[in-house]
Amino acid sequence: MYAPGDLRLEEALIPAIRDNEVLIKVMATGICGSDIPRLNKLGAYISPITPGHEFSGQIVETGSRVGNFKEGDRVAVAPMKPCMKCKYCEQGFYSLCDDYGYFGSRCDGAFSEYLAVPEFNLLRVPDNVTLEAAATMDPLANALHAIKRSGFKAGDKTCVMGVGSIGSYIAQYLKANGASVVIGVDIGEEKLRSAANSGADVCIEGTDDDVAEQIVEATDGGADVCIDASGSPLAQQNAMMGTAKHGTMVFLGISHQPLSLSEHCVDIMMRGEKTLKGSWNSFSKPFPGWEWTHGLECLANGTVDADKIITHRLRLEDAAETFRKIDRGDFFYNKILFCPGTQFELQQS
Repeated sequence: MYAPGDLRLEEALIPAIRDNEVLIKVMATGICGSDIPRLNKLGAYISPITPGHEFSGQIVETGSRVGNFKEGDRVAVAPMKPCMKCKYCEQGFYSLCDDYGYFGSRCDGAFSEYLAVPEFNLLRVPDNVTLEAAATMDPLANALHAIKRSGFKAGDKTCVMGVGSIGSYIAQYLKANGASVVIGVDIGEEKLRSAANSGADVCIEGTDDDVAEQIVEATDGGADVCIDASGSPLAQQNAMMGTAKHGTMVFLGISHQPLSLSEHCVDIMMRGEKTLKGSWNSFSKPFPGWEWTHGLECLANGTVDADKIITHRLRLEDAAETFRKIDRGDFFYNKILFCPGTQFELQQS
């Protein structure tokens, strides 16, 4: 990416690795919701840059100080490079690091055939987990981080606003771990079908005038846990209105928009003694954290299913046109994977 909307496919040298790094042949890399405004509108922290931070691959070379991984290992990659020096890193709150690096936004990322990655960022992929599924670990870890922030427990009545890849994983996990009700709120028939496929017991059209009332009715008083993965100001306000007294809502979706609250919304927030929490990224102690190690366990044991979110498997050559199509808004997608290390004919599943 030379500038927002200026994406070019180029030949590059295979990266040289440092002694604490491995060279990964990238097998699958996903488009994150944050990539869309970054590549189409906003730009990144450096330019030009190779985007991509949701990825998996196979190790083809190891540095001299790499001790726990070897050539041929299948790995997922935690994309953050925390400074390990600030007070938040010292406390194990790596998502709050004051001076971090990040593949695809602050340094070159995985929309490429090969990438050098520190051993520190690697997780070994279980034998029964595909590398395509492993490439969805970042949205899964973000989902688990938000669930952890919410204080969810079995028996809770729950709601997910925005059932894209992160929202789908939230719904799947809540359902598998004993939520008494899972509500999915999104816009359009295809998204609502995706919500139902992800385990939502009740699916609500997000443009309805009475979304909050429908949530309250479906939960007999409001959701104990409501997680917004959309970033939509309308969804955020409906989350506040649809959460039960003493309930907890978590804002996870990136908005890029202001949020104005009605007098009524503020009143019921206060009178209901509701709790609002933010959720940022997906990391905890020991790095990369429970979100990542447990996420791989969930993929391995079937708690969540990556096939419920992957809608497209494309060539790296299709990247520029894919982002143009996303910008035009003329096709349905959930998780789009580019598979630079795979030869195949299939364009979408």
